[in-house]
Amino acid sequence: MHSLQAAGRRADGLGMTALLPVITSPRVPAAELRDLDGTERFAGLDAGVADFWRFAMGDLRSNTTRGLLAEFLVQQAVGGTGVREEWAGHDVMAPDGTRIEVKSSARLQAWPQRQTSPPTFRGLRSRTWTEGRGRATTATHHADVYVFCLHVETDLAAFDPLDLEQWRFAVLGRRRVEVQGRASLGWASVLRLTGHPLHHRELAAAVASCRDT
Repeated sequence: MHSLQAAGRRADGLGMTALLPVITSPRVPAAELRDLDGTERFAGLDAGVADFWRFAMGDLRSNTTRGLLAEFLVQQAVGGTGVREEWAGHDVMAPDGTRIEVKSSARLQAWPQRQTSPPTFRGLRSRTWTEGRGRATTATHHADVYVFCLHVETDLAAFDPLDLEQWRFAVLGRRRVEVQGRASLGWASVLRLTGHPLHHRELAAAVASCRDT
């Protein structure tokens, strides 16, 4: 049942005021998550989930899709499971509970370039959202570990985001990121802090070693 509570007032076009009831509803639970494999079909449309995936994520060079791919690569490296949570305060959860923030960049972009892009990782601080409180008023560092993922290929003909040899990674613990006092870091700055880039197979050990640093 909806309930009417104390009302606010609004002015109508004639300058009159009217009581505007505030409607509250019982909390609606989230719909149960379905596991999709891409073969599912739309009702009333000659298309399927795989067609939608190709439309939405067909260009792995785009900033949004590359970021999702980087999160997937990190999840695979640390042995995480589950579907990405849009409103979580972190991108990946390791099996031991380590909260991981994933940042990605690339030398090549989806748009025409005169030269390759200088890799920059933005949004190291953010305003988290929590149920009942909404969006925080202050941007903070809220993950245990930060993983920086760079697609390093500069040859358009060889470009392949699915080739792990074209990726390099770096890992920093939360305190080492916080002490920089910056909302973004370039790849050179990251490497000055970490020493050297990592291969995908080295990520799990690096994340585990950085959790409390």
